[in-house]
Amino acid sequence: MDASNLKTLIEGIPKAELHLHIEGSFEPELMFKIAKRNSISLDYASVESLKKAYKFNNLQEFLDIYYLGAQVLIHEQDFFDLTWAYLTKVHSQNVVHAEIFFDPQTHTERGIEFGTVINGIYKALEKGTEELNISFKLIMSYLRHLSEEEAFKTLEQSLPYKDWIAGVGLDSSEMGNPPSKFEKVFKASANHGYKLVAHAGEEGPSEYIREALDLLKVVRIDHGNRCLDDDELVERLINENIALTLCPFSNLELKVIQKMEDHPVAKMLDRGLLATIHSDDPAYFEGYMNENYYETAKALNLDKNQIMQLAINAFEASWLSTEAKEKHIAAVTEYFDTWDL
Repeated sequence: MDASNLKTLIEGIPKAELHLHIEGSFEPELMFKIAKRNSISLDYASVESLKKAYKFNNLQEFLDIYYLGAQVLIHEQDFFDLTWAYLTKVHSQNVVHAEIFFDPQTHTERGIEFGTVINGIYKALEKGTEELNISFKLIMSYLRHLSEEEAFKTLEQSLPYKDWIAGVGLDSSEMGNPPSKFEKVFKASANHGYKLVAHAGEEGPSEYIREALDLLKVVRIDHGNRCLDDDELVERLINENIALTLCPFSNLELKVIQKMEDHPVAKMLDRGLLATIHSDDPAYFEGYMNENYYETAKALNLDKNQIMQLAINAFEASWLSTEAKEKHIAAVTEYFDTWDL
């Protein structure tokens, strides 16, 4: 398939995004606009100088600037504007369903009320459903570099908004912060009715994926690249139909892989894993859904059926109702049937 056809094919696919950190969609232009509105001085003189700082050698270097950017978010309107900017962008890329992470501790730690954060995000998501026809689920993440005690405080803060939050996740610095550190708070979260996911096996070992399954009882693994190091684990993920939400641009930028041709998603599809593609923190990694699909498909020479499978897998792995999943999967299949490649 030539590059032009591939790009056009990908642009038209109805897509579900399941691994997106809303704070990671904070484009520099909007960051400067909100900083000015809130009379906050950034450490960078211009949008261009900030973009030049987006060169990372590992996950921690990225997180340092990620948390710096989040400092300008103070008011409900800021969180609304951040979320609305993401929704309008992905609407143009034919994303029809989004399951979005937000990091309340990034904000509550600096004195921003939990309600301020979630109200702004949720109102934008509701507007996105009404005006852009993008359905959504909201996932609250615990920051793994903080203590489990801090995570429990966040869980308590979330309870008045329980009906708005579909699940909880675990993100931030993976190495040295295994899933086992959060076993109790995940059990408590499940008791409150939250679905469970966790970042595991991005930089950390395959054992972290096992811990997320065995101790946290997650229903989906975010990233999970390192599962291929363990054949028994691969078979378990297949047998239990555990989805992996992979983020190729993120993996490349953070040196989890050295070049796109090294990305494991094709091998995962060949093994029968429920592999999916998403954008993670697109403002920092220079690529939303279409770019992640396109560059991955081009580098790995994915065929039409493999690309279609990735799109179907994302809806299959989503938290939509069975009826909604079937509707979206039928739309994906019908779309690909129009392409004779």
